[in-house]
Amino acid sequence: MTRALPLIFTGVMLNAIAQLALKQGMRQIGHFEFTPAVLWDMSWRIGTNGYVIFGLACYVVSVAVWLLALSRVDVGFAYPMLSVGYIVTAIFAYYFFGEALTPIRIAGIVVIMAGVFLISRT
Repeated sequence: MTRALPLIFTGVMLNAIAQLALKQGMRQIGHFEFTPAVLWDMSWRIGTNGYVIFGLACYVVSVAVWLLALSRVDVGFAYPMLSVGYIVTAIFAYYFFGEALTPIRIAGIVVIMAGVFLISRT
């Protein structure tokens, strides 16, 4: 099982990078209402944004990596490991976007880390 951990964590990092890239793309585009009047314009702006394209590409690669990981380990072991992505994303969002990292969120991160540690020991 431990041989698959690098694959799992590569997938986790790709997912986290994808989230951050998508967020940056949407920061550039800005807030919009999902209405028929703006559907075409927003679809074009979103679909041609470099960060959005990069984020979606990271997702595609992460799926390939995930399939490799699932070919090596039980899904009951691998899937909970994806929660590490919440930790990575929260920390990076704090540093790159200035998002809040409150004591409650930090406590949640600690709980996730404890859970991942316990699952990795089984």
